[in-house]
Amino acid sequence: MMERRSGVPVHHPRFTLLPGLSGRINPALITRAVLPLARRLHAEQPFDLVDAQFFYPDGPAAARIARALGLPYAIKARGSDIHVWGRNPAALRQMQDAARGAGALLSVSQALADDMADLGLPESAITVHYTGLDRGRFHPRPRAAARTILAERFHLPPEGPLVACVGALIPIKGQALAIKALAEPGMEGIALAIAGTGPDEAALRTLTRQLDVAHRVHFLGGLGHDFMPVLMAGASAMVLPSEREGLANVWIEALACGTPLVIPDIGGAREVVTSAAAGRIAAREPAAIARALAALIAQPSAPEAVAACAARFSWEANAAALAGIYQKVAKSAV
Repeated sequence: MMERRSGVPVHHPRFTLLPGLSGRINPALITRAVLPLARRLHAEQPFDLVDAQFFYPDGPAAARIARALGLPYAIKARGSDIHVWGRNPAALRQMQDAARGAGALLSVSQALADDMADLGLPESAITVHYTGLDRGRFHPRPRAAARTILAERFHLPPEGPLVACVGALIPIKGQALAIKALAEPGMEGIALAIAGTGPDEAALRTLTRQLDVAHRVHFLGGLGHDFMPVLMAGASAMVLPSEREGLANVWIEALACGTPLVIPDIGGAREVVTSAAAGRIAAREPAAIARALAALIAQPSAPEAVAACAARFSWEANAAALAGIYQKVAKSAV
């Protein structure tokens, strides 16, 4: 399958996947599916390098393809690829082999870079490459106006404290902890807006009824690009009690909209929550989350002060840094 995005041809080769069974051979399966296409495209217009945007299984597959084409390659780590597959001996061996030959290894946070080094990936090759951000879309806007839009579109309460929780509805994202925090003493007047889809939705809805907070928890489903910034701008805080993250895009998007965070001490959390204006780092348990949210709501920072905490994140900075890394990798092979 091939499509064009902004005039750029994007190919989608398919490979055989056996859920729960093919994990250790997925790099080989991807290579078998992609290499013939890569050879043809490389012959038509030579590549400068091969890049993988996830460490496993993409990284070992990219290494095999690059070696077959005689090209340098780079691999980026994002979180679960390191924290999950790094515990799998067969996958880890392939990751280590791919890392040793890479022109560059990238990480979304310094904390994740440290975890990569702990797994035996060459520390000297690792560069922290922070996430980008569309500042034309994510920026502070009048909260009252945002609440009016949310009330009309999603029937959220037009006034009063509102907490956003954005992420796939799967156990590791921790929405259940956010719901339980809402049932803690002192949280009675706060509403929670959960944006995302996933297999946990039915269980989460059941939990809201069990805790008698269903009238204050609003499931918004998947939000498009137009409504995500509105939700962020309309919220008093954004909570995401994930079990693990590298450096979540949604953290940066919330801050850029002027919305402080309540997140656990995972991944690059301490690289993002660097001041009181940016929010609170809280333990993954309901009472601690509730206390952190209550503190942010009781003493709110100006949205502009919160947004300043994300000033270093932008698509422009991200692209410039990535271009520099790629140029260095390409030149090293000449």
